Amino acid sequence: MPSLNVDPRRYEEFDPERRPSLRWALVPVLGLVVFLGIGSGYLGLSPHAPLLWTIVLTGILGYAVLGYSWEELYEGVASSLLMGLQAILIIFVVYAVISTWISAGTIPAIMYYGLGLLTPKIFLPITALFAGVVAFAIGSSWTTVGTLGVAFIGIGHGLGIPPAMTGGAIVSGAYAGDKQSPLSDTTNLAAAVTNTDLYDHINRMRVGTAVAFGLAVVAFAVLGLRAGGAIPAGQLEAIRGALASTYDLSLVAFLPLVVTFALALRGYPALPTLVAGVFAGVFTTVFLQGTGFVAAWQVFLSGTEPKTGMELVNGLLVSGGLSGSAWTITVVVLALTLGGVLEATGVLAVLAHYLTKLVWSVGSLVVGTELAAIVVNALSAQQYMSIVVPGMTLRNAYDDFDLDSSNLSRAIEAAGTPTGVFFPWHAGAVFMAGAMNFQSSWAFAPYYFFGMLSPLVLVVMAAVGYDFVYQSDVATASE
Repeated sequence: MPSLNVDPRRYEEFDPERRPSLRWALVPVLGLVVFLGIGSGYLGLSPHAPLLWTIVLTGILGYAVLGYSWEELYEGVASSLLMGLQAILIIFVVYAVISTWISAGTIPAIMYYGLGLLTPKIFLPITALFAGVVAFAIGSSWTTVGTLGVAFIGIGHGLGIPPAMTGGAIVSGAYAGDKQSPLSDTTNLAAAVTNTDLYDHINRMRVGTAVAFGLAVVAFAVLGLRAGGAIPAGQLEAIRGALASTYDLSLVAFLPLVVTFALALRGYPALPTLVAGVFAGVFTTVFLQGTGFVAAWQVFLSGTEPKTGMELVNGLLVSGGLSGSAWTITVVVLALTLGGVLEATGVLAVLAHYLTKLVWSVGSLVVGTELAAIVVNALSAQQYMSIVVPGMTLRNAYDDFDLDSSNLSRAIEAAGTPTGVFFPWHAGAVFMAGAMNFQSSWAFAPYYFFGMLSPLVLVVMAAVGYDFVYQSDVATASE
């Protein structure tokens, strides 16, 4: 998902007379926390209203206190929406992919054969590893979760694994693989904004990612031993029988999967690749499952309501299609709007600037970088800004400590790419939750071990001074 605009203004580029003080910059932050706490936590509202309240609060701050015009605020919103446009389009398409792959028998086939091969005790670590390999190969955590992730949720249900655990394993693997892939947009973006060679950036991330993901897989293995209890007698056979009696599960059912991942592996962008997956799904629905042409495209729009004769299976394979993405899309649009207003008024730049003032050592610089990425992630609701803002703002600080730029690119991606899932209004969190049929990303966040470990492992590495490259060392080696 390449961004279309990755050049937010830095602290020095704002007019000092209209640049917010730290006190004013904290107002929207506290407003967001309070509004979400009251609106979502106490009143039980969806995130839409609290996000709108925060947008209005920030807009009033920008207009009445800082002196920004409506046109300037609107331009900030437009830039943010433009940056997130492809993510929005991908959300639309992935909802359609899920529905057409269900009707084609692709997701039912993965569930059917997966239930025959996997056991409860090995399911969670295998899921994490498989998701990691796929995401690395195609360079997209979103595509991995929106396709194979949906099927593995179904397999986990059949094996008696709590859905939240399965969701945590899927997302852990998806983000770990994405972070190391040279095809990933965020990996390329982190290297670009810090002026780092792509493969230097990937090499610098390798140790921290491997340790964090390795620990996550071990945690899932231990969790699987405890979660994988006895399966009710006949349950697996009943589920597989319901799938087999409803869909043609021959190898042709895997055609949409083969088409989509073949295009991704050849380097085609995510959006046209997923659209091809939709057409392959409709084609397979018509010619393999015997559904009419019009009915197959109705599935694309309105989703699926299968009648397999087993309520558990019916619930797993219900989907909303293109129209079912409305709730998710509206949250993402509101969150991107908030991020645009925060950037336009200088709030993000000011917060990042003052974080650098807390730096006194390499260790504190790494912690400050990660905090900046996480804060921007929470406020802008998109991983692009969490990489770009600290990546551009903190370059000089890394120069001051004689640190090679790959140390900065590693820090912003270790904390920026994977942590958005912890904020339910974040574009990535909303997508992941919606694709796997969770009410909120908080449902599986306690089991999203990689997201927790990725920034923490780097903090430990900084504390002991392990695997840091200095500019003077690079210069000496090149002589």
